[in-house]
Amino acid sequence: MNLNNIQPASGATHNSKRIGRGQGSGKGGTSTKGHKGQKARAGYSQKIGFEGGQMPLQRRLPKFGFNNISRKEYRGINLDTIQALVDAKNLTEVTKEVLVENGLASKNDLVKILGRGEVKSAVSISAHKFTKSAEEAISKAGGKAITL
Repeated sequence: MNLNNIQPASGATHNSKRIGRGQGSGKGGTSTKGHKGQKARAGYSQKIGFEGGQMPLQRRLPKFGFNNISRKEYRGINLDTIQALVDAKNLTEVTKEVLVENGLASKNDLVKILGRGEVKSAVSISAHKFTKSAEEAISKAGGKAITL
């Protein structure tokens, strides 16, 4: 390999002509930018959402509602899902770490146990919140609902 036969990897370039390299390139002078105007100048960049002076879409549409910045989002996990996990893994205790390992929650999630389904075995479940029906079903099966 010599300096005179170095080429970019195939597919890395898509222009056959180098723009703005003088008249000999065939694209000299205006460098495909047309004549004058804001878009022909160096450093031109259009604001995101700019529509040529027309009122932009994000300002035309009505705004409504309220976003509570202190809202807590919980990952809901139902009792039937937990029972399936207990049956498959033969567990007596379900903690957040167990849920994360099995892909039912991520490590930053707050976990809430919901009441769909039923628990057949005595299992102690640790979570951030429980619904009343879930707590009753867990205690009825002989397990414990431990709030983190």
